[in-house]
Amino acid sequence: MSRYLFSWKIGGEAGFGIKSSGLMFSRLCNRVGYEVFGYDEYPSLIRGGHNTFEVTVGKEPVASVARSIDILVALNTEAITRHRNELNHGAVIIYDEKTTQITLTEDELKRNIKLEHVPFGEIVASVKGSPVMRNTVSLGASAALLQIPFKMLAGVIEHTFGHKAEVLDTNIKVAQLGYDVIAKRIETIDFKIKLPEIPNNIEMLLTGNEALALGALAADLRFYAAYPMTPSSSILHYLATKAVSEKLIVKHAEDEIAVINMALGASHTGVRAMIGTSGGGFSLMVEALGLTGITETPLVIVNVQRPGPATGLPTWTEQGDLRFVMHAAQGDFPRIVLAPGDHAECFYLTAEAFNYADRYQVPVIILSDKFLAESYRTVQDFNDSLVKIDRAKSVMSDSALARMKNYKRYAVTETGISPRSVPGQANGVYLANSDEHDEFGYSTEESAMRIAQVRKRAEKFALAAKALNGANLYGDPKAKTTVVAWGSMKGPVQDAIHWLPDKLRDRINFLHLNILWPFPSEKVRQILSRSKQALLVENNSNAQLGGLIREQTGIHIEHRLLKYDGRPPYIGEIKERIMDLF
Repeated sequence: MSRYLFSWKIGGEAGFGIKSSGLMFSRLCNRVGYEVFGYDEYPSLIRGGHNTFEVTVGKEPVASVARSIDILVALNTEAITRHRNELNHGAVIIYDEKTTQITLTEDELKRNIKLEHVPFGEIVASVKGSPVMRNTVSLGASAALLQIPFKMLAGVIEHTFGHKAEVLDTNIKVAQLGYDVIAKRIETIDFKIKLPEIPNNIEMLLTGNEALALGALAADLRFYAAYPMTPSSSILHYLATKAVSEKLIVKHAEDEIAVINMALGASHTGVRAMIGTSGGGFSLMVEALGLTGITETPLVIVNVQRPGPATGLPTWTEQGDLRFVMHAAQGDFPRIVLAPGDHAECFYLTAEAFNYADRYQVPVIILSDKFLAESYRTVQDFNDSLVKIDRAKSVMSDSALARMKNYKRYAVTETGISPRSVPGQANGVYLANSDEHDEFGYSTEESAMRIAQVRKRAEKFALAAKALNGANLYGDPKAKTTVVAWGSMKGPVQDAIHWLPDKLRDRINFLHLNILWPFPSEKVRQILSRSKQALLVENNSNAQLGGLIREQTGIHIEHRLLKYDGRPPYIGEIKERIMDLF
């Protein structure tokens, strides 16, 4: 049983409009009524290199990419060379034979692979269009192959280029010509996949980074700072477009050190602040992260992971920073680590992150990655009414401060949470610096006070551990085989399980973790103790979650699927690994 209907991929050199055409194709399938998941891959070059955009299409929600391609749009020969081994049985290659060379192998002929020539270059030249418009020609051909009415594609093109009247008409013309080439011979093309229009109430097509930014805005974000770093940069770009309408300050700082210190200053004054980066930028923030811990200043930090160490693979994906963010900065102090699993969790969990930061007066780190952050997915409209802004105890009222004789910002309390004031409040003056301090904030090196303050901060972590639980079990709790994953691996695992034969699917459940620290030790132990076997799926080489589970519960997960080549696990890879267990 398959959750998706087909997979479409376009490939070509950077500058060929690969991403824009992939996004338009995604919107087209969405308008016809289908669920889509779109993912682009590109090298870390300023110009040039091979780019792709793959779209998985289904009647039910899809959240991953498939290894097998049903339609390959090849804008150059390299696209065929690189991806012909991914072609599904009966797949179609749409290409221009005058610029792209291919001869099908005997095996490809046996698998009924078909070549469909569309004269991209001639069509564009016939209307005196720009060479980049070959991608729009290919969209027309793809729509005709799937027997989608052209008017629907024309609507998507108008949505995309409506603000550019000078190119809108030309793009519609070349798309129509590409559509006509395939439409005239559609009866002779042995292609089984059609995409008839169906009713659907899917409203949004957006990236994980956009969903995360929307969650922050729903939580009353007022200050955002970042230094551009792939794959976190689009959070900065998106929030910058909302700065005026949302009365939000957005700062593109000179480096990541300035970013976190700016945000600390903003949060110190009482506004909700967030920063975004990737692993290398987070490295520069580590010293100031400690300042966040000792001053007990709330802050939300987004780390959109990419493969390391050092520059690593800047435009690819991996889950390699879990241990790093758990232990970054010298000394012991509490922090909370969240890892949303899909676009909806990017919205709702990010919104909740601000409540956690305020409630416990700690840094909250959100771990995303390139796969989740830059993938496009159809989702139901987010419900703002489900977002609760909880600041009741985060800052003391003026009246409460007026009643205090000796305000102690770092008062040792039973919960570890001390009364917080912000600049400008009468009777709320205190000293905030990077030294260990007494209850008033004055520096101290006295043994007793040091012990008291360390224990006080630790109590907040213990309190959070009791209140937060990020272990989510999907499927039959009595199933004897459990797949375990965290963060962005939620979608690929769920899709792979959906792919399994009925007789196996009912024997498997899925444990997904989206709050990694404090670690939900007891619940994880209970779930895994009921299973006879477990499979760990992670997008890193060291099984970082697996090690954490063993450390916190004593349970060692023997079976593992670890992928660390910069690509996310494909649906088929996970499915095959699960079936190996039986």
